Amino acid sequence: MTTETKKRRSYTEDFKRDAVALVTEQGYKVSEAARSLDINDNQLRRWKREFEEQASGARLSSDEREELKRLRKENRMLRMEKEILKKASQYFAKEMK
Repeated sequence: MTTETKKRRSYTEDFKRDAVALVTEQGYKVSEAARSLDINDNQLRRWKREFEEQASGARLSSDEREELKRLRKENRMLRMEKEILKKASQYFAKEMK
């Protein structure tokens, strides 16, 4: 017996939004929309929930995630620089005495 491995399909953000719009804006049932797009019902429900969470602010968008990552990195650098300056000023304060 041979076993077939299913290849996982990836979908663009636009495709997901359009699929969810069929349910939220066009009035399709989740099962109807999923069947017409050849995707699993649960997958479409998950996308719908994720977009609802994003809209309510409970979930970060990918842009917000990237910005948060960048800001955290910048914050780490600033804290490090502050510590270096603090140690340098202590050193020079001792030298002045």
